[in-house]
Amino acid sequence: MKSIKEIYRIGTGPSSSHTMAPRKAAEIFLQRHPEAASFQVTLYGSLAATGKGHMTNVAIVEVLQPHAPVEIIWEPKVFLPFHPNGMKFIALNAAGDVLDEWTVYSIGGGALAEESDGAQSVNTPDVYELSHLSDILQWCERSGRNYWEYVKECEESDIWDYLAEVWKAMRESIRRGLDAEGVLPGPLHLRRKASAYYIKASGYKASLQSRGLVFSYALAVSEENASGGVIVTAPTCGSCGVVPAVLYHLQKSREFSDIRILRALATAGLIGNIVKQNASISGAEAGCQAEVGTACSMASAAANQLFGGSPTQIEYAAEMGLEHHLGMTCDPVCGMVQIPCIERNAYAAARALDANLYSSFTDGMHRVSFDKVVEVMKETGNDLPSLYKETSEGGLAKVSDVK
Repeated sequence: MKSIKEIYRIGTGPSSSHTMAPRKAAEIFLQRHPEAASFQVTLYGSLAATGKGHMTNVAIVEVLQPHAPVEIIWEPKVFLPFHPNGMKFIALNAAGDVLDEWTVYSIGGGALAEESDGAQSVNTPDVYELSHLSDILQWCERSGRNYWEYVKECEESDIWDYLAEVWKAMRESIRRGLDAEGVLPGPLHLRRKASAYYIKASGYKASLQSRGLVFSYALAVSEENASGGVIVTAPTCGSCGVVPAVLYHLQKSREFSDIRILRALATAGLIGNIVKQNASISGAEAGCQAEVGTACSMASAAANQLFGGSPTQIEYAAEMGLEHHLGMTCDPVCGMVQIPCIERNAYAAARALDANLYSSFTDGMHRVSFDKVVEVMKETGNDLPSLYKETSEGGLAKVSDVK
């Protein structure tokens, strides 16, 4: 498995697969061909179907246009076999002759892959020998250590500095989102809700106030993402509100130290990494279960660790966070990361706290393992029609009267 730095990418929204990764691909191709007189970029499948709502073309043009003219070709009905988010870059000389072409795929969370990579990120090494939670759990039991210590064992020494930057970016996105008001960009004219939820929560007694605050933090990050603000993929832009909401709330309400939060982030990143390796974190490939479901699983594990859960209890919390999102479709209205995406982040954050609590009441023993749920999630994603995998052709996207 790759470094958890690929799960946590600091960047701008609204979509890791449709905005961040295409921007990165354009940067790579431009570095290869700064001499090009013009560029042609073809977007395929889901990348084309919801690319305008996700500002895919804007991300690519912003990189290439300052150097040479760019033509964007949309092919929403053409799905390349390797992954639904395919794109082909062509560099042309002044005579219109092809200098080079490159087909690359956005596989979720801002990562890129070429078909020869076997769905692995472009130019990044593997750092984890174990890629199933059951194996890592056995490592924990043999060594007497916890999941975050396995991360420490495998990653470079700078991982804690990197996670500190991640945590700083997460906190800042919450604070900006709580201060911001008004309407999000796009045809939906969706009003920001985070600040109102935060204010209303203060009027409730402790238990309801806690839930309202978690909602407000998740909304704050997701609304920042939808407006193109700086956020952290966890594991994607579309699900970026869940993990920071849960950790921010627990640190404020329980006064957990920063180092404990960073360790929780390490465990959460490990969970997301396992899903990415063995299934998918791409809504275009496996539906929203792969994005919000994985984020909920990550936050569930992180919360359980903070409250002193054993490795088996943490595994159980992670399993529940993902299991109870199985089958969730990715059907963004108008191809934008707003409806139902923002609301789903808030609800998943609350579910993560529930999964933590439920697991804390148990000894961690249960019948269906996390690894098995990841396997089922992948199978479910394969079975979902493309209508429900970030094409905006079915589900909630179809019932909207906004065009």
